[in-house]
Amino acid sequence: MRYDDFRRSDDIDDRRDDSGGGMGGGGFGLPMGGGGLGIGTIIVLGLVGYAFGIDPRVLIGGAEILTGGGQAPSYQTDRRSPTVKKGAPTDEMGSMISGILGEIDDRWSEIFQASGQSYSGPRIVLFRNATNGGRCGMAQSAMGPFYCPPDKQIFLDTGFFREVETRFHGCQGSACKFTAAYIIAHEAGHHIQNLLGILPKVTAQQQQLRADGNKAAANALQVRVELQADCLSGVWVNREEKKRPGFIEAGDIDGALRTASAIGDDTLQRQATGRVVPDSFTHGSAAQRKQWFMTGYQQGTVQACNTFGAGAL
Repeated sequence: MRYDDFRRSDDIDDRRDDSGGGMGGGGFGLPMGGGGLGIGTIIVLGLVGYAFGIDPRVLIGGAEILTGGGQAPSYQTDRRSPTVKKGAPTDEMGSMISGILGEIDDRWSEIFQASGQSYSGPRIVLFRNATNGGRCGMAQSAMGPFYCPPDKQIFLDTGFFREVETRFHGCQGSACKFTAAYIIAHEAGHHIQNLLGILPKVTAQQQQLRADGNKAAANALQVRVELQADCLSGVWVNREEKKRPGFIEAGDIDGALRTASAIGDDTLQRQATGRVVPDSFTHGSAAQRKQWFMTGYQQGTVQACNTFGAGAL
């Protein structure tokens, strides 16, 4: 991916020099040892840790299973002011992320303007290990990248990109730069859903379904949300390619599809437990994630990303 001429966004809070509130450790370990974790809990913990998306405490689905009951978990947040550098970072990784966000904002501004709507972009919070996630509690590396709807912020430990390459084999070499763009564009897709009012409606529906004891249906709704975000990331790639021909290099699209496959629910469940439980899917299968990214990329319209349509999946 060529990104030298990308517009750098200043909507970055860089906390990578912060201590992370003493959390330490980092990494993306799946807590499978001891404690009597059931297979359902192991699966959900694995998906929360490895499949980027919306903060699982905000979009209904994670809290009850993670805690073993109906109460949302409490999170200890560090009250000290974190070390924050605002604006476009100057290091290579930070500069690339700032450039990706700048181009995402520009293309979505154009799309919204064309339909008579105004657009305001998300902020990205870069951190290591753990950081205060505002109204979404504590952001931790093991959660993977996620979007926090109340604060309109994307939380990202950049070490996740190394995990995609080395642990999940989701990309190779220079194609990993485009994979990073796909991941950030996916999170920005959740921001688009938030601006369009999709996330609040889905959350309300999920709350009712879970109150009725229908967890499988609540999970199915979340799958549609995540697949739509994959599709919206493809829309951005389509528009960016038209704006900057040649920004995608050989192998980039294949790398994104490989990543989508590596973080599909079925792939992750099979790796973690040796079995696949479709009713517990929260992000979609490998085939579905690839399909919806390509739908957005090939058609380039928001209308093409209606994963909520009858029989859409």
